[in-house]
Amino acid sequence: MLTFARNKLVSVAVKDRDTLSIQAVLDDDLYGLQIDLCVGLSNPEILTIAGKWNRRTTPECYKAIPFLQEMRGERLDAKIAERIHKSLGRKGCRHFANLLIECCHAATQAARVVRWEEAKKAVADLSFENFIKQEASGESPARAQILSETAARGSASSPGRVKTPRGEATGSGQAGLEGEEGFVIDLHTHSFPASSCSSASVDELIEEAKRIGLNGICLTDHNHVWSCEQVEDLRQKHDFTILRGNEITTNQGDMLVFGLDKDIRGIITIEELREEVARAGGFMIAAHPFRGFLTFSTVQLGLTVETAAQRPLFQQVNAVEALNGKVTEKENGFASSVARALGLPATGGSDAHLAAEVGAYATRFSVEIRTEAELIEALKSGEYAPVAFRSQKAAKAAGH
Repeated sequence: MLTFARNKLVSVAVKDRDTLSIQAVLDDDLYGLQIDLCVGLSNPEILTIAGKWNRRTTPECYKAIPFLQEMRGERLDAKIAERIHKSLGRKGCRHFANLLIECCHAATQAARVVRWEEAKKAVADLSFENFIKQEASGESPARAQILSETAARGSASSPGRVKTPRGEATGSGQAGLEGEEGFVIDLHTHSFPASSCSSASVDELIEEAKRIGLNGICLTDHNHVWSCEQVEDLRQKHDFTILRGNEITTNQGDMLVFGLDKDIRGIITIEELREEVARAGGFMIAAHPFRGFLTFSTVQLGLTVETAAQRPLFQQVNAVEALNGKVTEKENGFASSVARALGLPATGGSDAHLAAEVGAYATRFSVEIRTEAELIEALKSGEYAPVAFRSQKAAKAAGH
């Protein structure tokens, strides 16, 4: 039986020579909302905007709609997400804020496609990838194409090879500790009622983790701080390694945080969270950083590993979640490539909301971990890698 679903759709159309029309819908088991806006092409700013609730949980929800008008005239620059969260998110509704940020991102990418089409009038065979490089460097379309063709003749491309923490080489983008050695922990799980979106009790998560052979799990409920006493009781009850974490919402997306006891509610800027985590001596991981980004191909969006690595959030985190159970294989692979490009460690977690999802992905450490202090030390060491735990266990059981 379906217990939870979330759908987000953003569509962009060229309304006229200088205007993009964007419509976005967010729909899950609690909320249904919609935003319609127009954005200028030559002058990239929000020209008109309107929103409506198709389904809401409280009478207060409707009060957020007028705050959408404060976004008129906002330019789609590098700080637009921060301004939307500060104004619309805090005074109105964070659901509208997050959806509007998606709209702005989509509009920016669509405008880039429009510019590419114009550039091809000068250079008919200009590829989109080369156009993106041209824009970044300030080169003319014609010169960018010539440079690209020269480089292609000079060297053949081949998949890069990197070193995992253990030193094994891999070119697949899914680095992992080989074999079955090590200590495997699911670093990303959600339990009910701590996370209202979960359908599994904490006992069910732990029992399933033990059953499938994990060495431990982390409880990372949304903006929820488990007490040391609660977790110790669970450890004693189940005779199993259970560790505390927290999934915190920032203006740059969700972050998995370890070693921070502060109870943070609502949306916090990633810079503020980084300061809190550093002060506590903790560790911060970018959770599912490209969830929903790759509905279209990266070529269509103009999203390359290099451009993605420039996102501000990657300057603030200690690691990247490269295997997450709630995103597509393509999005996981892209996150892995970005982590490697940045030289950041990669982790894995199921993002389980059902007991049967525990361990779909996990993180294999090179040392045994029993306490939170040991977890933080191990995370900072970089001696670990994401693993597809359930599928590996199934393949072994089948004799493959």
